Amino acid sequence: MLIQSSSLPESPFLSIAHVSKVYPTPKGSYTVLQDVNLAIHQGEFICVIGHSGCGKSTLLNMVSGFAQPTQGSVTLQGKPITQPGFDRMVVFQNYALLPWLTAFENVYLGLDSVYPSKSEAEKKAIARDHLAMVGLSDAMDKKPTQISGGMKQRVAIARALATRPQVLILDEPFGALDAITKEELQEELLKIWNDHRCTVLMITHDIDEALFLADRLVMMTNGPAAHIGEIMTIPFPRPRDRTRIMEDPEYYKLRNEALDFLYNRFAHSDA
Repeated sequence: MLIQSSSLPESPFLSIAHVSKVYPTPKGSYTVLQDVNLAIHQGEFICVIGHSGCGKSTLLNMVSGFAQPTQGSVTLQGKPITQPGFDRMVVFQNYALLPWLTAFENVYLGLDSVYPSKSEAEKKAIARDHLAMVGLSDAMDKKPTQISGGMKQRVAIARALATRPQVLILDEPFGALDAITKEELQEELLKIWNDHRCTVLMITHDIDEALFLADRLVMMTNGPAAHIGEIMTIPFPRPRDRTRIMEDPEYYKLRNEALDFLYNRFAHSDA
């Protein structure tokens, strides 16, 4: 189930082609990423995994438009990504909600920016519908300080999805949550994705999370000059059932292959 990163197919939906990222430092140039190639099809769910310092966040920043490659190109539907845009929405690990606004107002604010021509009634209805979709109908008038971490992340997901982005970018969205809340939100995210099928690019440190969520798992080598080491295709049919997957011998085979890549072949070293 492991394939080497190879040449890109024609006209992928989201293309990362021969991308390198170099930062200047007082000691000279520092290459974070080198010759990264990844072709993502429309509606795919891609997880990216690797040790700290392998350039995962740098890669996502280039897809979101917050950073530009030093070499190579990042394109969406054939057009270069040069800046942030509403066609790509990001959900961060730390929620990034405005604390003085309610859950409803946080979602509505994004809609108001993306759809200035829609009526206020339409935008309010969309905001309510998306908060209901993540199970927050009863908490929409609460501020971030009044709700749990899991609920905050639900608001962030609702805010991102309400604008109907072409690409949903998730930067370790469940990393700060307890195990039970994390599994609940993984289930909710899959249900929402099954309904809407936007393209998802997600960073995770959790192999089990990736095997449950993703179509393909992109495994990065260590930095500096990190690149894609291998890409694992995850064969489990959708919709997915966590218990059924974990009873499948193939699950443990794939899990062991990912563990071998991360902790034997590319074990992290601080030396």
